[in-house]
Amino acid sequence: MPRNSGVIDLESLEAFFRPNSVAIIGASSDATKIGGRPINNMKIAGYRGGLYPVNPNYPEIQGIKAYPTLGAIKQPVDMAVIVVPAPLVVKSVQDCIDHGVKAAIILSSGFAEIDEKGAREQTLIGEMAAAAGLRVMGPNCMGTMNARTGMIATFSSGLIDRGPQSGGISIASQSGAFGAHCFILARERGYGLNLWATMGNQVDVEFADCLAFMARDPATDVVLGYMEGIRDPRKLVEALAVAKAYKKPVVLMKVGKSDVGSAAAQSHTASLTGSDAVFDALLRQYDVHRAATIDELFDVAYACTAKKFPTEKQLGIITVSGGVGVIMADAAADAGLDLPPLPEATQRRLKKMVPFAGTRNPLDVTAQLLNDTSLMQPMFEALLTEGGYPAALCFVASLGLNPMMMERLQPAMEGIARKYSDRLLVLSILARPEVRQSLEALGYLCYEDPSRAVHAIAALTRFGQAFADTRVAKPPPRLPRGAPALHAGQSFNEVDAKRLLAAAGIPVVEEVIATTSAAAARAAAKLGFPVVMKIVSADIQHKSEIGGVLLNVASRKEAEAGFTTLMRRAKKATPKATLDGVLIAPMIKGGIETIIGVQRDPVFGPVVMFGLGGIFVEVFKDVTFRIAPFGLDVAHAMIREVKGYALLKGARGHKPADVNALARALAQTSVFAAKHADALESIDLNPFIVRAKGEGALAVDALVITRP
Repeated sequence: MPRNSGVIDLESLEAFFRPNSVAIIGASSDATKIGGRPINNMKIAGYRGGLYPVNPNYPEIQGIKAYPTLGAIKQPVDMAVIVVPAPLVVKSVQDCIDHGVKAAIILSSGFAEIDEKGAREQTLIGEMAAAAGLRVMGPNCMGTMNARTGMIATFSSGLIDRGPQSGGISIASQSGAFGAHCFILARERGYGLNLWATMGNQVDVEFADCLAFMARDPATDVVLGYMEGIRDPRKLVEALAVAKAYKKPVVLMKVGKSDVGSAAAQSHTASLTGSDAVFDALLRQYDVHRAATIDELFDVAYACTAKKFPTEKQLGIITVSGGVGVIMADAAADAGLDLPPLPEATQRRLKKMVPFAGTRNPLDVTAQLLNDTSLMQPMFEALLTEGGYPAALCFVASLGLNPMMMERLQPAMEGIARKYSDRLLVLSILARPEVRQSLEALGYLCYEDPSRAVHAIAALTRFGQAFADTRVAKPPPRLPRGAPALHAGQSFNEVDAKRLLAAAGIPVVEEVIATTSAAAARAAAKLGFPVVMKIVSADIQHKSEIGGVLLNVASRKEAEAGFTTLMRRAKKATPKATLDGVLIAPMIKGGIETIIGVQRDPVFGPVVMFGLGGIFVEVFKDVTFRIAPFGLDVAHAMIREVKGYALLKGARGHKPADVNALARALAQTSVFAAKHADALESIDLNPFIVRAKGEGALAVDALVITRP
């Protein structure tokens, strides 16, 4: 299977995570050195597969028989870890090929991340491996691990004296150092790991490969990912589709949002980062949670290990502090969660139990809980039974540090967890590790910061809603039969651009092109006053900047004069431009101005943009993106995402706009752009007027630019 085909070969990745035997080429007897750490790590973690140190200078390494060469090992080797200096790596890869090794991890650095010579060596390694069917991870990576089997093929010193705790979090990181940080952080927080991989320079195995493998792995509850750039966008899309098909939550940190960050990412990984807004849209399209910080990355990944994903946004809150209750309520509003009040009858009953309690939602039981721990269970039951909230969050401050209080609360916590095992139960608590572990064993998620707990609950809810959506994605529409083809190097004036798009099924305004002042007057009278007049030239893309647009032309006389004015202005401003005439079109009154655009992204190709026109796009940048092509369902999702959507729905007494016509135009534009991906540079339909419901929508201006 070609490695650059965009098709992920999941079966060939097995040897990286579940090898029956591992050879360490360049093994060291010093457990603190890079060549010694993988052996020491696997000894600590209890790896039971074959472990073969390769070093011609020692008969034994760290108590294990050593071999002078890979060929001297008479047993099959599933995976080799290469830890030799860069000049010896190519020979080591050839040894792997000769010995029939399935997978090789190159921990050695000194390749594309250093200089051109290193890049050439890296390319050679990739070509050798691809020709022989050897899968390679790295170079310049930190390896892989399987916490369940003790296969810790990394030189990270994070293990020290104990192996990782096994669990449901799998980690994929392009950066080795960041991946090691995540592994150690997870261990220190007591989070259980499953699979772990760092890709380094990605000569063969990419981030997308590992993401797809982990998403399909049944022991993985959530995939935590770190990305700097994208090698093959087709693979990434396929990997995200695999995760979505398996309903496996993905929590991802993608760096390079800023211009400076993007440049740093490229120098680190030699990858294109692409437009961050486009990447963000891709993640939304595949229901990935994008984390902005390391804390958020782990907060959400940890929450997913509970494997409870509410499908409704209602949250019930209990607190021993009114002030913290307000903090949590504000966080809920910010995260898009609702805090509906408890039923009136329930509030009256709770008031009798604690007269000074706040009983609406948040349910503030005050410090009375410290005096009467029996309040815990009825308060939780009020939320979960009578309130019916799918998720409940309880702030109990530092009670987890008080052994006596926790002993008194234990029966209630056990009873709640047993009775409401189907609900998402979250505690904001300061607790000793053993207390936290006991609460987690009952099914509670535990967070120190109540706001972070709220945002984690919101993320689980978004996952739940995505997983519950069983609708089949609508296919993109087709181009009309006979739609003209687009070729690189073509140039279009506004009239030609509209004709091209109209033939592709995109509605445009009725218009006429005039080449004399008399013809302009006749056309304006036929279309009906008032009209708009614009200079027509493929050489003038921004007509308004040279005074090339006249609005509200109200008579034949004004039309004749307008023609002369526009031609004179154009000749003065752009003497070398070819002028095709003046466009006459009716003034479109009413409706809502929107913008539909297409831009060729360096990573993903044609990307469709949508937003409301005017101040919304110019000042607020209220736009959204999708990779072309897509169907009507995605088009409607785009429309709903912009903050100005309320205007399209019919705000302040206005009639609802024809959103269906707008969605059809968006989907049709995406199909046209995808069809001509190799020739198209950009499309700009601005404004694209959306009329009242049932009256349609149309482009009143159009710009089409092809690639050179």
